[in-house]
Parts: sequence; C-alpha cells; structure tokens
Amino acid sequence: MANYDTVTVERFERVALVSFNRPDSLNAFNAALRADILQAVEEVNADPEIRVAVLTGAGRAFSAGADLAEVTGADFDVESQLNQEYKPVLMAIHQAPMPWVSAVNGAAAGVGSAFAMGCDLTVMAENAYLYQAFAAISLVPDGGATWHLARTLGRKRAYELIVTGEKLPAQRCHELGLCNRVVAADTLVADALAWAQELAGKAPLALRYAKESLNFALEQELPATISEEARLQKICIGSADAVEGVEAFIGKRAPVWQGK
Repeated sequence: MANYDTVTVERFERVALVSFNRPDSLNAFNAALRADILQAVEEVNADPEIRVAVLTGAGRAFSAGADLAEVTGADFDVESQLNQEYKPVLMAIHQAPMPWVSAVNGAAAGVGSAFAMGCDLTVMAENAYLYQAFAAISLVPDGGATWHLARTLGRKRAYELIVTGEKLPAQRCHELGLCNRVVAADTLVADALAWAQELAGKAPLALRYAKESLNFALEQELPATISEEARLQKICIGSADAVEGVEAFIGKRAPVWQGK
C-alpha cells in the first residue's frame, strides 16, 4: 500500500486499519489530510483481499474537524472544498463494497463527526465524544452530519444537538444509536480490530449487499425497497458462496468464502 504524509494504512490479514495521522493538530483536516484520506480510502476499497476497514485517529483525538488555520482569506471557497474534497471520500466510505468501522478516540468534532457517523459501524472509547462544534463559530454542520443525525435521532433531537453544541459522550451515543459499542480507551483499536476480524469471517457478499440494501432503504419507499432486496437476493443466491454456505451448513463445517 502507498505511503502517505498524514494517513497511515496497516493491514491485518483481511482487515485494513486507516488512521488519520496529524496527532499534534488533533487530526484536523488540512489540504494534505483531505487528499491523503481520499486516496487511502479508494486504495482500500479497491483491494479485493480487504473485507473490512477500520478508521481511527492517531493520538488523543479521532479528529477535531477542519483545520481553522486554512479557512481564512477572501479566496477561500468552502462550498467547493466540501463538494470537491470532503464529499468524494465520505461517499467512497458510504458506497464501499465492504463495511467501514469507525473507532472513535477522544473528540470527533465538526466534520470529524461526519466521518465517524459516516462509517457503517462505530466503536467508541469510554472517553470519546461527538461534538457539533459549528454553532459556536456561527456555522452549520457539514459533511453529511445533518443527514446522519436526523435519520438516527429524529429532527428535534438532532436540531437540539446542533444548536446547543452539546458534547455527546460515548455512553449517550450508544443509548441514542449513534454508536454500536463502547469500550475502554486503552483497548479501543484492539477491540475494533477484533470485531473487524470477526466480520471479515462473514460472507463477503452478504456484508456488501446488506449494506447496499440499507443505503437504498434509507432513501426509498417500501415497495421500491422490496424490489431492490429481490434484485440483490438474486445476485446472492446465484453465487458460489451461497452454494458453499448451504453445503457447509448441511455438513456442519465452517464455510470457506470466496466473495463470489
């Protein structure tokens, strides 16, 4: 895998660990990090040997959000930056052919919270929190944060979090459905990797198409969703892995998945 200045990518068998790596800046997003994380996510998504990816931050924070040192000057175009630099990587995670798991350490603030929520599954350290920091500097959430908050919490609770700027601790995130698991801070990455390894042992097509089906269902009515499920089920049931799954079940043995 490629080497990056502001991101690290490590491989543990069929699991990739992608880490924001600007710890001295609490992994705030500057131009280099925006470019590196897009390339890293695209590289991981394109690797047929990787079945699950974990996203975390080096040091004390997942990400403090945008690097405010870069958001000054008359020529700064935030709309273009969000659409051309943030949106592609956030959509690459959302549309990836495998699950992404965010392992949130410390703060996931501003657009950093959008990356945490944008992953398919989330593990948070006990001392971690999500923070919609925007209103404090007269801004609005971006990176899809409103989309995730509204669909998880409902409009009123989402709006409350945005306008009050409440720092939402890990346990409360778990209660509200914003994360799946809360673990000790010193075992966060190990626990996230262990879960990812477990998921990597599941049927790859089931992981991929269940994610695709859920993404579709969030935007569509029930009749269209049923039809989309039928389309994806046809792909799955005609696969070699489906045959293997049935044979393994009947033979009372562990299946050997090929992802096809």
